[in-house]
Amino acid sequence: MDDELTVHTPTGSYRGAHAPRSQTGTVVLHQGIPYAAAPFGEHRFAAPALPEPADGVRDCTAPGPPAPQGELLLGAARWTPGSPLDCLVLNVWSSARAGDQAPVLVWIHGGAYLVGSASEPTYDGTRLAETGLVVVGINYRVGFEGFGHVPGRPDNRGLLDQIAALRWVREHIPAFGGDPGNVTVAGESAGAGSVAALMAMPGARGLFHRAIAHSPPGDMVHTGTARLVSERFAQTLGVPLEAEALAALPPEKILEATEEVLTRTDADGRRTRSMTCFAPVVGGPELPEAPLEAIARGEASGIDVLTGHNLHEYRLFSELGQNVGVDDEQALQRKCSRLGLGPDEVAAYREIRPELSPRDLYVHIMGDAVFGEFTLRLAETHAAAGGHAHVFRLTLESPALRGRLGACHALDLPFAFGTLESELGAFLLGGEPADTHRALSRRLMNSWHDFAATGDAGWPPVTTGATPVKIWDEADELHSHDPSPAREIWRGIDLAPK
Repeated sequence: MDDELTVHTPTGSYRGAHAPRSQTGTVVLHQGIPYAAAPFGEHRFAAPALPEPADGVRDCTAPGPPAPQGELLLGAARWTPGSPLDCLVLNVWSSARAGDQAPVLVWIHGGAYLVGSASEPTYDGTRLAETGLVVVGINYRVGFEGFGHVPGRPDNRGLLDQIAALRWVREHIPAFGGDPGNVTVAGESAGAGSVAALMAMPGARGLFHRAIAHSPPGDMVHTGTARLVSERFAQTLGVPLEAEALAALPPEKILEATEEVLTRTDADGRRTRSMTCFAPVVGGPELPEAPLEAIARGEASGIDVLTGHNLHEYRLFSELGQNVGVDDEQALQRKCSRLGLGPDEVAAYREIRPELSPRDLYVHIMGDAVFGEFTLRLAETHAAAGGHAHVFRLTLESPALRGRLGACHALDLPFAFGTLESELGAFLLGGEPADTHRALSRRLMNSWHDFAATGDAGWPPVTTGATPVKIWDEADELHSHDPSPAREIWRGIDLAPK
């Protein structure tokens, strides 16, 4: 029995267990495999280092620790000051065996670049593994540890962790039955933003062949902005912005400063930050230019792309406690000006949705500004440069909170993983999933499998003349051209990093 559950790799042997959610009984789960050394002590704020080789057979039957993080999202990993710090670990779900050539899907979790882990129940890869994929879920450094600017240390350490995990996959995945020549990176929200960044990073070239990006945010910052954010962090911490001074602080002190920055309020008592204060940093050697710029030049034209977004993305935030603070048309104009939209663009939105209050129209616009427009530009820019890209839009609406969430951010996750019964799934679906929900989940999972295996998601790709959109709902639709009336409003609006 142990022979069946033990995998022998070039750097060690790992004992797993039968995945408890496997309906076929064929999926084996290995958890907490280190792909890099603990990013603390001599490795604090440094690029990921190789882990110690496994001595004997390592027990991989329990989740590894998450990266240090606060509590922000439903179902997110819980970290405490007593948690182990060897957090650069990954999980593998596989029904394949050594010698097979199964397509590989590497999952990069979301969480506003602040929270998350590969072991969250929503991201259980069992059902996807039963479709024939080898699924790898990875932890990476988040928050200041992963994305804060520290002089003399590399930026984008969280992205460098992801690259280290992809290198581990290239070397070790054949032992789990996976094909290192057919690797798809996939992510949602900050995970999808990471996917877009990886497409532009020199250090990631050749490590993956396809990319799935659900709701990628266009939120990225230049090096000067990243330094300004870190200077404010150092002031909050009461230390100079120097590697040694910051490395001397325990992770919980960094997290306390993060919480303080995120909850600062303006003169009206409103929070000054909507979601996060960290994002990929553009302009250094790790990520020399913005992803859309690199993709436009054809740097990633050989990578197949599947990307899309949900119809009411921003409602997850506006309906779950964020004070949007848009009381009238004047406030709407003021808020939208920060997005690069002038009076004409706001008037065009008002013409499209005349029935919405100023607050609700702003929430609608924010969904396009943060997620929707970047998603579509990613696909269209890739296609214009000779790449292959498919686009979807989830319009199924959540019944939770009396329908206020709509087709909100993250609603796609339990469907894509077949984890409708997870805590997040049960909340978003208002309890038990219906048969129509299960059927949609199977269609979405099959699309992921087919795309990861062949590069074809099951509907026509984007061309230079048209953006076909697959609509995921209880009854799916296919539009030969993107039906969104807001696309013309965004034409010419700059989405460059801040």
